[in-house]
Amino acid sequence: MDLEFPLPRRMVEQARRFAADNEQPAEARLASTVVLVRPAGSGYEAFAIERVATMAFAAGMYAFPGGAVDPRDFPGDRSTVPVETEWAGPPPAAWATRLGLDEGPAKAVLYAAVREVFEESGVLLAGKDPTTVVGDVSGDDWEAARVALIERRVGFAELLAERGLVPRTDLLAPWSRWVTPEFEPRRYDTYFFVAVLPTGQRTRDVGGEAAHTRWARPEELFDGSLPMLPPTRSTLRQIGRYETVDALLAAAGARDAATPVRPRVEFDADGNGTLVVPIGE
Repeated sequence: MDLEFPLPRRMVEQARRFAADNEQPAEARLASTVVLVRPAGSGYEAFAIERVATMAFAAGMYAFPGGAVDPRDFPGDRSTVPVETEWAGPPPAAWATRLGLDEGPAKAVLYAAVREVFEESGVLLAGKDPTTVVGDVSGDDWEAARVALIERRVGFAELLAERGLVPRTDLLAPWSRWVTPEFEPRRYDTYFFVAVLPTGQRTRDVGGEAAHTRWARPEELFDGSLPMLPPTRSTLRQIGRYETVDALLAAAGARDAATPVRPRVEFDADGNGTLVVPIGE
């Protein structure tokens, strides 16, 4: 099954120029996005942010917490703290297979997922050991650490190590992988994960890249009135089929998160463009 999204005129012209000039696509940067959910009544809610209008990418759009992999998210000589020694959850080799990546990039994608959630929502998916998760992290000391992370005065691995914490990668349930169309000048290879809000933690409107934040049921966010990019809207459509958090996580365990979704552009006789998303469902 395909989903179709009408393209604005600007993007239609951009896609036509790309094809006519036989341009080479920009490299797609690895990125991570996390759909935070929490139980609500007999169902659950998802957390969404409205990105500020001044952002270079997805300005004014509703999205989930996420962003590009930072060079410091990679293990080895590009990280101030050896990532290999700081890990909780499935072994790196298992994650690499699950995500369709080599171990180094797979680790970076997971670190970026945990880091971006903390930066953009104030929620930290980490604990003292593989069986615990930190509680409330909204205090002044944690806020100072979050700001230092955003301002790149400290690396995420360093921040965790200083507090004796390890990222709980087992709390991330892979959902899908999306690659930006080739005609776009800014491209991402983005992994979508689902994660449950840890007990004792709460999201915060931390400002920065977010103009507004909200918790709502998937069907409420998917009502068509909120501006969203196709991956966000498609993900909401998919997760909205499941009535409980347990059902959602069970579904995530069976999904193919390694094969990328690659939207394509189709033109009609009148010159209008449509973004076709082959979601395979």
